[in-house]
Amino acid sequence: MFLKFYGLREQPFGVTPDPRFLYLSPGHREALASLYYGIDSERGFLALIGKPGTGKTTLLFQLLEKFRGAARTAFIFQTQCDSREFMRFLLAELGCETMEHDFVRMHDEFNKLLLQEASAGRRFIIVVDEAQNLDRSVLETIRLLSDFETPRAKLLQIVLSGQPELADKLASRKLSQLKQRISLLSGLAPLSVEESGNYVNHRLRIAGYSGDPLFTPEAMHLVTEFTEGIPRNLNNFCFNAMSLGCALQQRVIGAELVEEVIGDLDMKKHVTEMPMVQPSPLGPPRMQPTLGDASQESLSPEEAKTYMQELVGQLSAWKRKPLA
Repeated sequence: MFLKFYGLREQPFGVTPDPRFLYLSPGHREALASLYYGIDSERGFLALIGKPGTGKTTLLFQLLEKFRGAARTAFIFQTQCDSREFMRFLLAELGCETMEHDFVRMHDEFNKLLLQEASAGRRFIIVVDEAQNLDRSVLETIRLLSDFETPRAKLLQIVLSGQPELADKLASRKLSQLKQRISLLSGLAPLSVEESGNYVNHRLRIAGYSGDPLFTPEAMHLVTEFTEGIPRNLNNFCFNAMSLGCALQQRVIGAELVEEVIGDLDMKKHVTEMPMVQPSPLGPPRMQPTLGDASQESLSPEEAKTYMQELVGQLSAWKRKPLA
């Protein structure tokens, strides 16, 4: 364990979305401010879009923390479900355990909770994470929940958070009514090299690290390039780099150590290749998977062109072959 070696109180690169470690890059800060403003202004539907691992869930936890004590909140992450299951998950998250299976009755129960909070002058916020997995019918159910309103205000604020596939669904004509209700759309982009360095240093400081930057500038550039600036990837990489650095007794992590970790974590070395086999007399050429060779280099453009020409020739010959 490298905590003692690097003078840390706790693990800086954990796998859970701990709001204490939230690093607000300019993009994250803008997204959080937009969501907060949308809820505070009672805009109804909001959306947060970002690639996997960009920090959406951590940002949502921070958002709900801002409304702790002033709102009734529900955080839904079980999104591979039908409309009836979604309502059960929602009621359970609100502390209303029920074995009720009738959709109309569950809807009425939710309506009662909503009116109770409105009478008490409290906000009602529902956050749905991983919303890209929701079926269109479930998204329509969520849209209907937003119909609870008074002539002057929305009684319910809903945040849909998900990967870019969520934006694809919302942009479809079949969900045009839901798209029209989304008043604010925020996006999270991967971190730049500078932001990645700030992110890593921020998490190290929270965990108790003091002193000069642990990663050299050259190392940080390589780390960002390999992880594509995705916070979750950065966490995994830095954990491995610090583990190796501890084993090698290196107080500062440089480019050479980072390149060694890149070699260890490179998935491309372990994927299966699909080489050609001879055409079968009963069918077209087939691709047969075999274990990839880590030492095998990728084809050059000329080699790839020759390969494709040979493949086209084999397919043409097979098509011209008379049937038995």
